[in-house]
Amino acid sequence: MNLTDRRVVITGAGRDFGRALAHHFAGLGAELFLAARSLEAAERTRDEIRDRATGHGRAHDDDGARDRVHAFACDLADPASIREFAAAVGRRTDRIDVLVNNGARWLAGPDLLSVSDEDVADTLASGSTGTILATKNFLPLLLASDRPDVVTMVSVCGVPGAQHPVAHEAYFAAKHGQRGFTEALSRRLRPQGVRVISLFPPDFDSGRDPLSPEWDATPRGAQDPLAAQSVIDCITFAIQQPRDCYISAFHFESLHPSAS
Repeated sequence: MNLTDRRVVITGAGRDFGRALAHHFAGLGAELFLAARSLEAAERTRDEIRDRATGHGRAHDDDGARDRVHAFACDLADPASIREFAAAVGRRTDRIDVLVNNGARWLAGPDLLSVSDEDVADTLASGSTGTILATKNFLPLLLASDRPDVVTMVSVCGVPGAQHPVAHEAYFAAKHGQRGFTEALSRRLRPQGVRVISLFPPDFDSGRDPLSPEWDATPRGAQDPLAAQSVIDCITFAIQQPRDCYISAFHFESLHPSAS
């Protein structure tokens, strides 16, 4: 697999799944535009990728590792921050091939009254509104590509009727908002050749360090929980399909239905 000619934006790239996805795409040669709520977090992932490339002797390949990964601050709960992020990327490139809407706030709570109004507003803004505005602001750059893909990490919490033992109602609302948006967006953008791909995983081990020996030793048998690597493999598979292949969604079955 090779992504050396792809330009990819990843939100929420400062930690956990977004960070792991960034390392994976970097290993396949993609040019990356990484965002996190704090610039420092995005820069940490950027610097890890640069250091890793240099350590593997690839620093001077294909314009050099330093020119293939870029870091930005983007608060998905702040429309102005999203606009500035997209504008900053636009100053560096004339197109984006893949937008990965990964960033969103997780919110747990035993009942509606257990969190503050601010927590509710931030969860909805970063998850649902943030996904919509990031896609809107990057759409001109996506339409400049001859193979544009919008990938959104939703959650099983965005599936009608799904349950989760600790997710707060506002988190369900944010994820249902993402699902509704991506379904409508797919219908609207398909005539323009834009593929809209949504993923609905149950809880999975998104915090495993992709730079640690544990990463390659992750158990992936039939009785093991869903691994981050499997979710990454689905994304990689989908964006590399010929343009006649529209994979609209990946739904995953949980080993523990009561926790999905």
